[in-house]
Amino acid sequence: MDQNQTLLGNAREFLKEARQAKANGSYNSATTLFFKAIAVLVDLFILKKEGFIPSNHTERFKLLKEKYIEIYRIMDKDFPVYQDSYRLKITKQTAEVLEKDVEEITKLTRIEC
Repeated sequence: MDQNQTLLGNAREFLKEARQAKANGSYNSATTLFFKAIAVLVDLFILKKEGFIPSNHTERFKLLKEKYIEIYRIMDKDFPVYQDSYRLKITKQTAEVLEKDVEEITKLTRIEC
């Protein structure tokens, strides 16, 4: 399986599991998984556009800020929520915001998940 298919498969898995976690009321898990789906979709987009996968969040954010500002704004807004999911209790509404952001990322990147 090539990198494109692997990333797409991972994004779909994260999204499926995030929706299941949300349905079960596990909003911290859902939030973490929605963000991971976003990050993987963005990495797939970068791979297609730039020919490489960022090696970490810093590299990803730097490139997005320089070249893909709309995507950067979504990730920049959601990253602190993802970090908070490790130490705070996340609400359903917060999980739903990240779920909507997955949809927005799929529109911006034109990657169907």
